[in-house]
Amino acid sequence: MKRISQPEDRNLVLFYIVTIAFTWFFWITEVLAMQGRLGSSIFTDFLLSPNNPAAWGPLIGAVVLTYWNARKEGVVKLLKRGINYRFAKVWWIPTLLFWPAIMGGGLLTALLAGEEIPTLFWLANPLLIGSSFVLILLFQGPLQEEFGWRGYALDRLQARFNALISSIILGLMWAIWHIPYWFWLSEEVIYEVYWGFVLSNILLTIVFTWLYNNTGGSVMVTLISHAMFILAVIMFPALETATGSLFYLIALIASIIVIILIWGPKQLMREAKEQELSTKMEN
Repeated sequence: MKRISQPEDRNLVLFYIVTIAFTWFFWITEVLAMQGRLGSSIFTDFLLSPNNPAAWGPLIGAVVLTYWNARKEGVVKLLKRGINYRFAKVWWIPTLLFWPAIMGGGLLTALLAGEEIPTLFWLANPLLIGSSFVLILLFQGPLQEEFGWRGYALDRLQARFNALISSIILGLMWAIWHIPYWFWLSEEVIYEVYWGFVLSNILLTIVFTWLYNNTGGSVMVTLISHAMFILAVIMFPALETATGSLFYLIALIASIIVIILIWGPKQLMREAKEQELSTKMEN
């Protein structure tokens, strides 16, 4: 695979600068508004509303840099990858079931350990699962983030580093991007929880890279997998239990070790797919 060019190096840095600047401006001002430091105004009400656009930073960064370098055609090509379903259908299995299996297993383990299980909202109305998935996909992270992290940044990182190292770097970038989101919490909570959040971001990113590479760079797959992760956390609240949280961490690390052993750290995919991904990145 070709080494990333110096202009692309700069584009990756600029993407992250635009992404951070956009998101941090709105998240930091939101925290200030929550603390009453901005007074009362239409802008304050906007910051505290669901319409706060902070989470759209990665998509904004990807679109801005893509348009700058490839104009409208490049943006259209990027967005079309969000509906790319032309990959081996077997990859729908981990895309849809990987996270529910881990979270469901964690909740079951907590139940067997005798822990009190939170109420499962969807048991009374299973139709809420579908509506929750759509709302999560569109408004709670996947759509706002995946075109940036996977659609733009991951390709450029993998042109320079192997898939595993690229995932670790991108996971750290993703965790740093979230920093202002934690400002409303107490310092004690941040110190206790944030480093686990960083580790979780890196582990999630490795799984997303594995899915992305094995589906020919389908952003649609990472959109759905990202949404399934959040939905699984809500449906099977294993992370609200001590045993379930431990199971989640162990199961996720074990799964990633298996992925690396079978698919290899270089591309996290079989060799037959490597040339396809390399060609896509070079075009």
